[in-house]
Amino acid sequence: MDPIAAKFLGAGLACLGMGLAAIGVGNIFGNFLSGALRNPSAADGQFARAFIGAALAEGLGIFALVVALVLLFVV
Repeated sequence: MDPIAAKFLGAGLACLGMGLAAIGVGNIFGNFLSGALRNPSAADGQFARAFIGAALAEGLGIFALVVALVLLFVV
């Protein structure tokens, strides 16, 4: 396999993490909304935890982007 093709393939596979992070954030807020509609009195206590989970998921997506950029331009 050509080294340039392998580099592009690796960067493309690393970019899958960005899409999966978006799915994770949607899942976090979807489940939060479902729980908040079932028990509105507990929604305020869980809102900060939902944002922490979304921030961690987005952080992993940004890490996947950095790995893809490193594979493309450094290696």
